[in-house]
Amino acid sequence: MPIHIKTGDITKEKACVIVNAANSSCMGGGGVDGAIHRAGGQAILEACKEVRRTRYPDGLPTGEAVATPAGNLPARYVIHTVGPIWRRCKEQCDRLLANAYRNSLKVAVELGCDSIVFPAISTGIYGFPADRAAKIAYETVRRFLQEHPDLDVTFIFHTDENRRVFEEAIGR
Repeated sequence: MPIHIKTGDITKEKACVIVNAANSSCMGGGGVDGAIHRAGGQAILEACKEVRRTRYPDGLPTGEAVATPAGNLPARYVIHTVGPIWRRCKEQCDRLLANAYRNSLKVAVELGCDSIVFPAISTGIYGFPADRAAKIAYETVRRFLQEHPDLDVTFIFHTDENRRVFEEAIGR
């Protein structure tokens, strides 16, 4: 049940799947979302347009996850998931964040993937407290891996400070 924690650039990860902390439009944005769309190129945007046209015309709901090809990225797939916006989600925040992680993991398994890399979903512009989000993310992944022990999971952080907050929150 390997869970790795590191600092780095998610767009450089050679995993089967990287997870995009997307907005509901799935058309790119700031932070991780913008970096993945820029590095992955037009193929990701075109696949996201198709997802919006065929499956989610009103946008990807918070907590749901959908896969696209990874375009120019070294990963095979990108799983786009929408985390909750802290100031809007009220008593649903923890459940919605756990769903974003759990549904991403489910999609990775459905794709037959053996590795997945997560950013810190919702902790940037969406304002979810990083220590609280870390506990939810880690526990959700840990529980999922009990039934899928062959999946290799990495949490990647843009800065050492963000990584330290995560490690302290989960007691590592």
